[in-house]
Amino acid sequence: MGGITIGYFLRRLAIFFLTIWIAATVIWLIPRLAPGDPITAMVGRMIQQGGSVENSAAIIEGWRERFGLNDPLPVQYVRYLGNIIRFDFGYSLAYFPTPVSQIVGQALPWTLGLLLLATSITFLLGNFLGALMAWRGTPRLAKLLIPVGMVFTSLPSILAAIFLLYIFAFLLDWFPLSGSYGRGMKPGLTLEFIGSVIHHGTLPALAIVIVSFGYWALGMRGMMITVEGEDYMHLARAKGLNPFYVLYRYMVRNAILPQITAFAITLGTLISGQVLVEYIFVYQGMGSVIFTAIRNQDFAVIQGTSFFLIVLTALAVLIIDLVYPLIDPRISHERS
Repeated sequence: MGGITIGYFLRRLAIFFLTIWIAATVIWLIPRLAPGDPITAMVGRMIQQGGSVENSAAIIEGWRERFGLNDPLPVQYVRYLGNIIRFDFGYSLAYFPTPVSQIVGQALPWTLGLLLLATSITFLLGNFLGALMAWRGTPRLAKLLIPVGMVFTSLPSILAAIFLLYIFAFLLDWFPLSGSYGRGMKPGLTLEFIGSVIHHGTLPALAIVIVSFGYWALGMRGMMITVEGEDYMHLARAKGLNPFYVLYRYMVRNAILPQITAFAITLGTLISGQVLVEYIFVYQGMGSVIFTAIRNQDFAVIQGTSFFLIVLTALAVLIIDLVYPLIDPRISHERS
């Protein structure tokens, strides 16, 4: 397995499942610690919309029995664990009888697409600029301009989203104010639909990129400076190797490894920032679904969406850890 022992693989797999179990327990517990009752809140919304609801107390009791909310918490917890193993999160309380799996299935592809695009650009751009900041051959003007471009890093993603929305969508009218694609369009693999998706997704992706790339740039710069003082760097220069070859083969290749680890670890933070961005742009991903579910106290949707995001983050960490020996042959998990 390329330097990975069976024991190491099994330990990492056990940690993967342990992480998911702990996270699943937390997302089950937190909504139940919040004040209020989801069924009562749902009936309250019905009253606001319709004016009155007859026999509301009987309705609340019936729905609580239907969703198992009258059962003791240990019983609810065991039933919940059995359901998530089958990826069965029940029905949405706010949009009954829509299954949670259907809601997640509609929103997850949009979030994954935006996440992969934004994080890839952020990681590559940040590390590239960080390498330029530390490399001796970088023009002085570039070293001065790159830190100026990192001013947005100090902003929360939600403020960056509002700023971009106001400038490029409201004032300049270059991009749409909301949505994932044009109104009235039917999703499909057509050039018109793909172009509309790109047009609508540009600002949300940009809001994530401009507040995140600075962290990768600063981290890469620090690692490059550390690598530059190594003995093999002095030897490479003494041999008269091409500066660009030294930059790529010796500096970037060794400095990028801790960045890859940090990328997997901080993926959860990136996802949480994207949730807010999606809500601001009314992007039909997991962010809008989670926000609506929290507002409606929709336990099932909160648990379902959060669980899928946690699994994605834990899976990314597991994959990075397992492919590390392939990235750097010096790293081996074989016992000596």
